[in-house]
Amino acid sequence: MSSIQQQNRGRVLGKVALITGAGSGIGKATALLLAQEGASIAVTDLDEKGANQTAQEIISVGGKSLSFRLDVTDESDWQAVIDGVLETWGKLEILVNNAGISFAKTVSDMTLAEWRQVFAVNLDGVFLGTKHGLRAMRQSNGGSIINISSASGLKASPGASAYGASKAAVRLFSKSVALECAQNNDNIRVNSVLPGGVVTPMWESMDWWQQIKNQMGGEEEAWKSLAQSVPLKRFAQPEEIAQAILYLASDESRFVTGSEIVIDGGFTA
Repeated sequence: MSSIQQQNRGRVLGKVALITGAGSGIGKATALLLAQEGASIAVTDLDEKGANQTAQEIISVGGKSLSFRLDVTDESDWQAVIDGVLETWGKLEILVNNAGISFAKTVSDMTLAEWRQVFAVNLDGVFLGTKHGLRAMRQSNGGSIINISSASGLKASPGASAYGASKAAVRLFSKSVALECAQNNDNIRVNSVLPGGVVTPMWESMDWWQQIKNQMGGEEEAWKSLAQSVPLKRFAQPEEIAQAILYLASDESRFVTGSEIVIDGGFTA
């Protein structure tokens, strides 16, 4: 018996899930957890190699998975990937809009192109995924859409105006779509998850993170320094965020829509 079959408690048994940004970080942790709980996983990422690696990890332990390269800002990519999922598995019941980018710049130093790029990935990507996810879920007799926002969408931080504004927009967008689906009797729930600081590879792409590591004398000390602003004195692991996503994806949350789960160690309390 495979390790997935041994561990599987079946909380999303038989469901089909599509996860963006699943080549690493929160997306990867979510893909592995939902597969462990019985879902077939469409792993998507702009990083095609990373997506394929996640899918292969799922398959190697007895799970069902496909990988797709997906630019979440490209509507034709979304249409092709959703069609591929429907062609393979005949349905889509879980969509996790996780892909996102961030950088640290003041408004004075930020270019319009940089501002638009953050919104293109963090907000346009969620809009396109939700739009085409709804199409597929209406053919599948319903489902659950989970959009990844951020504690930065609740509490402002200097140098994070574009990121925070885009994530705040994801919160309200999710609530509005949840009400639309309820009015239409679609049997589709829409919720958002708001992580605080999470230990993921995204930090490595930011120049200021490299500066902090140099100042603090290494990565471990940098994490400790940043975590001083968190009441629980640490950042989350991706698997801790994935647990909340699993709950929203499962039938355990069948009366939960238009809601948000904040997972930030008390940062916004």
